[in-house]
Amino acid sequence: MLAQVALPYAYNALEPSIDAQTMEIHYTKHHAGYVKNANAAIAAENIAVANETELVASVGKYSTGLRNNVGGVWNHNFFWQVMGPGGKGRPEGKVLDAINASFGDFEKFQAAFTEAGMKRFGSGWAWLVEHEGKLTIGSTANQDNPLMDVSDFKGKPLLALDVWEHAYYLKYQNKRNEYVANWWNVVNWDEVAKRIG
Repeated sequence: MLAQVALPYAYNALEPSIDAQTMEIHYTKHHAGYVKNANAAIAAENIAVANETELVASVGKYSTGLRNNVGGVWNHNFFWQVMGPGGKGRPEGKVLDAINASFGDFEKFQAAFTEAGMKRFGSGWAWLVEHEGKLTIGSTANQDNPLMDVSDFKGKPLLALDVWEHAYYLKYQNKRNEYVANWWNVVNWDEVAKRIG
């Protein structure tokens, strides 16, 4: 059975970039709903896998409902971890070195990642991944992620941005650009550093 990670900070901890009401609804309604529906689909489809990673990697073998909800669980569990209060705005050390090596400098990386989030039509995610020894940026639709067998964009996730409207609509309405711009203030670069390499 899949579990919802404990939110590592209070609902209001990411203000003013992400408001407390959005965080509470996102975590207790959307994410919790994915957990409930994923576990119901796992039971209904009589799926036995060793762990969540194995399930995500083989999700193409199962129903669309299971794929969407398992992705919703995994993506959100990851998303909460790569954000936090008191963000530095930009990385340091090995993360910055890897970004500079792959994209030229942080500003070029930030622009490319922002573009991935802005150009994702409809609902989905922007990702920074490690793939074949290099950092790359891409996006996935709906609740797909780069670990899934069905994803065209592959790699080990290092950073993710949820661009579903439920992630920002209460505060930013239809202004995804403002949400993305402010989200950079709450990126937890220390968490990204733990995942790199």
